[in-house]
Amino acid sequence: MGNLSDARRVAVPKKFLKDLGANPVLAMWYEDCLILVSSAFWERLLTRLTGGKKTVSLGVRDIERFILGSAFETEPDEQGRIVIPEILSSYAALGRDVIFVGLVDRVEIWSKAAWDEKSAGLAKTTKEYIEELSKNEK
Repeated sequence: MGNLSDARRVAVPKKFLKDLGANPVLAMWYEDCLILVSSAFWERLLTRLTGGKKTVSLGVRDIERFILGSAFETEPDEQGRIVIPEILSSYAALGRDVIFVGLVDRVEIWSKAAWDEKSAGLAKTTKEYIEELSKNEK
């Protein structure tokens, strides 16, 4: 967990900063959270979302607008703090307490209230997902 200052500055946990590299990219993500990813991952995401095509469907254009259009390159300071732009802070309804969730290819940033709600739901549904996956493996 981190504390968001009045200037929307927050310290990113050191274990994540090491993997994210010098200038991680911060953007809107699904379910009212933000993502923080390495520049290399961001480039792969761009290619995956657009498929390298010149003509793209409405759905892909909307994904581009939502995720790609909200992206900001960040530059952590000496203490590993980044500034979360107002538009992103508002989107994720970030308050003073923020939660960093490290996943395989990204770090999600959640408001504590939204994460508490999401994790309560995960506690209920994860068991069902695992049981379903186990059935499919047999």
